[in-house]
Amino acid sequence: MRADAARNLEAVLTTGARMLASDPSASISAIAAEAGVDRRTVYRRFASREDLLAAIYDSRLTAVEEVVRAARLTESTVPVALHRYVEGIIEVNRVWPVELTRMRAEPSIQDRRGRLTAEVDTFLRRATDEGFLRADVPDGWASRLLIQLLHLASREDMEAPRAADLLVRTFLDGVGVH
Repeated sequence: MRADAARNLEAVLTTGARMLASDPSASISAIAAEAGVDRRTVYRRFASREDLLAAIYDSRLTAVEEVVRAARLTESTVPVALHRYVEGIIEVNRVWPVELTRMRAEPSIQDRRGRLTAEVDTFLRRATDEGFLRADVPDGWASRLLIQLLHLASREDMEAPRAADLLVRTFLDGVGVH
């Protein structure tokens, strides 16, 4: 893909994610105009609005997969891996803010999300086993809490590293071992 075509595609996808997060009924024409490309450019790449939505969700999942890989959840110490993961996910949530719930029914999306969830759950079990998280909280509590804190931190108007610092302290103070 040519460099300008790649830039246009990235602009359409990230603009689409942002616009659809604030207005789920945003049109392809509006997304194209905001991204600075002609709507025909978008329609050449995506036959339908559903195709565009699928590409946005795929890009978001790819970005999350890259964060999980870079966090080194199995190799790094728990605090370091947690901070890397949190900071990366905050960035992903800011670039790809749209949550396309209906895409979750797609089998390939379910498989990818399932693998990512399993990796994070395994990491949180490791954090508990190594004494960083309390073992007396209900199953899944730490995971659900982390997800909510990530959503909150992603909306804060502070740099991702600072937001990650605050989130990790809050998380470890809340479900961490004291």
